[in-house]
Amino acid sequence: MRATDQPISASAGLSAGIGLRLRELRAARGLSLSELARRSGVGKATLSGLEAGTRNPTLETLYALTTALGLPLSAALPAPEPPAGEAGGEAAVSGRVLDAVLLERFEDAAAVSETYRIRIRPGGVQRSAAHPPGTVEHLVVLAGTALVGAGADLVEVGPGGHHSWAADVPHRYRAAARQEVAAVLVVRHPHRWPHES
Repeated sequence: MRATDQPISASAGLSAGIGLRLRELRAARGLSLSELARRSGVGKATLSGLEAGTRNPTLETLYALTTALGLPLSAALPAPEPPAGEAGGEAAVSGRVLDAVLLERFEDAAAVSETYRIRIRPGGVQRSAAHPPGTVEHLVVLAGTALVGAGADLVEVGPGGHHSWAADVPHRYRAAARQEVAAVLVVRHPHRWPHES
């Protein structure tokens, strides 16, 4: 199945900023629009619209593109929102049932770690494709109860609970009941992936 774009609640400025960043990242790697579309499974017309800022990207589409570029998701997003009390807008991206806001990005010699505030809406499952080898996700639930993880069995995580799983395989998120889940998600990507020199 090809990644597609769907409407999300993002401002035109956010879409344009993400599009410009995607174009810069693609050009820096010497990839044509067609080649990135092929590697990511995102349609060429969709990719062109995203880069032009005329289409809103979904979480699934952004992950497909950044994975094909050999980068973490945060590479395509605007800088994290400012600390509480400072002016700034929220850069939220949405998937089928999950909304994510990048709060912080940390980088050291070994890894890039991204911290997101997420919301899991009830009534569906957010399926995430495998991230690059060595990627691990850590979830802390603030409110509601989530079912998360990789493989056949999902782990139930309630308020105050946490769970970690290998995210270099397909994995899922869903609300356990009809109540929305509020959580913090930390995604740790190896700094250098095997295909990088």
